[in-house]
Amino acid sequence: MSKTQDCVIKNRWDVLKEFTEARIGLGRVGVNLPTNELLAFQLAHAQAQDAVHLPLDVDSLSQELNSMPIDLKLLNNQVNETGLIQEGCTPILLHSKAQNRSVYLQRPDLGRRLDEHSVELLKNFKSEDTSYDLAIVIVDGLSSFAIKENAVKYIKNLTSTLANEQDSWKIAPITIVQQGRVAIGDEVGSLLNAKAVLVLIGERPGLSSPDSLGLYLTYNPKVGLTDAYRNCISNVRLDGLSYDEAVNKSMYLLKESRRLQLSGVNLKERTQDNIIENSFDEEKNFLIK
Repeated sequence: MSKTQDCVIKNRWDVLKEFTEARIGLGRVGVNLPTNELLAFQLAHAQAQDAVHLPLDVDSLSQELNSMPIDLKLLNNQVNETGLIQEGCTPILLHSKAQNRSVYLQRPDLGRRLDEHSVELLKNFKSEDTSYDLAIVIVDGLSSFAIKENAVKYIKNLTSTLANEQDSWKIAPITIVQQGRVAIGDEVGSLLNAKAVLVLIGERPGLSSPDSLGLYLTYNPKVGLTDAYRNCISNVRLDGLSYDEAVNKSMYLLKESRRLQLSGVNLKERTQDNIIENSFDEEKNFLIK
């Protein structure tokens, strides 16, 4: 054991580190943090700042979506016995009223509305006799890094699951919004004439999670709705909520939202109910050993 390690007085709770990335059981050297823990904190803080200011690589993201296979049933709403798969899901590129990152950070209201060019783009795209069950909107939010790491992987999993559903789903063209906040999805969904909108957004970076993706569902989206009309699934990432579990929760909310024709505080996510009530294993619960 090195002299440095000898100086560190361990915290007895450090055994819980294997269950969480939270900063717990750090130990101490005298009255101070150990140097390695202080450096780790400074690194995490720098990564969080980088995540906020890193511009979204729209070209790279568009290329990934262009090469993503998607079942034709989701695009034309017609049952296809052969399950044809097309290559490419070209996104529509949009922008909020916040012209740049500095304005975006100081004017949240501008991040919630599309600029005039984007509005005209969607108006020209929409057809009066065309409607969609779901619009998927990718928004950079406060962490473009989270979008880069998670968005396409989640969408692949979600669209594959939607295509295998007994009840058909028709999805709108995927959109990418720069300098956007959650509420901007309501305007996009409304202009696309979508019954529901699912916003994928980079969450405010934590000090151990600069790559956390948030999902927000709104049924019957329109400008002016508050957060009470949305359901949120948070912390989607490799070290957080897995893509499979995120899609499982998403599908529950999507199907219940369509059945009840609502979203938000009146729509509860209950996919964990059976696990909590029926899978309790006393021998494996470290809190009650």
